[in-house]
Amino acid sequence: MIKTKPQTKPSRKTKTALVRDMLTRPDGANLAELCKATGWQAHTVRAALSGLRKAGHVIERWKDAAGQSVYRITTSVEAGQ
Repeated sequence: MIKTKPQTKPSRKTKTALVRDMLTRPDGANLAELCKATGWQAHTVRAALSGLRKAGHVIERWKDAAGQSVYRITTSVEAGQ
């Protein structure tokens, strides 16, 4: 009898990791993009941004041509070590 290894599901990415990845893009991400990608409300996305700041990430914010805030991680925890 041949024993087969049980199939494991690939680990899924957390929503916080998704936000962090979006913020590392060269053009960053605006609040609407982050809300759409995570399914979170705006106040939850802003709370996640605060959590990333507390974890040591430096997040830059500026306004785009439409007047929306765009966020981007400029310095990460890994870069500081």
